[in-house]
Amino acid sequence: MEYVLIALVGYLLGTSSMAFYLSIMTKKDVRKSGSGNLGASNTMALLGWKAAVLVGAHDIGKAWLAVLLAKWIFPNVAYAGAVAGVASVIGHIFPFYLKFKGGKGLASYIGLTAGLDIRLALVIVVVVLGIMILTDYIALGALAMVVIVPVVSLFSQGWVLALILCAATVVMIFKHIENLVRIFRGEEMGFRGAAKGKHRL
Repeated sequence: MEYVLIALVGYLLGTSSMAFYLSIMTKKDVRKSGSGNLGASNTMALLGWKAAVLVGAHDIGKAWLAVLLAKWIFPNVAYAGAVAGVASVIGHIFPFYLKFKGGKGLASYIGLTAGLDIRLALVIVVVVLGIMILTDYIALGALAMVVIVPVVSLFSQGWVLALILCAATVVMIFKHIENLVRIFRGEEMGFRGAAKGKHRL
């Protein structure tokens, strides 16, 4: 029962969407342009980098908060932080009040990782940025992250934590299949294109 409550709280925190809030305030619905995703990358292409930074910080923060709250409220429940963090990522991707159409989880997964191990999160950010710079594709950085974190966790903290994290990994890989197809076809917009405000991701 405790894990159900932890997951529910994490999920609800994850459904908070700064991209959606900005869409309302600016009257520019990011769901109807670009990739249609409520995340930082699509926000950057449509509303600019300042809005994207705000969205990214919010999406990182909500997952980070979910992990820390779960650890604080349930200090004796094993893996409470991981369960809450994974649920937050899933909430970000599938918000119930937006017909389960949110973002793709990159920033929230970074927040999840930061809540569990800030040092690993810093390394992951460097790795993701490095891959994005080398390949120009955000999706490849995100997919590398969701594979690396569970593998590192497997060897550092055991298979249970790795298995919990893999729940988010599976969902995020599924959400990025369309990006991989576009990359293969040469149709995917890169990070630099998004930064220049070309409205297609």
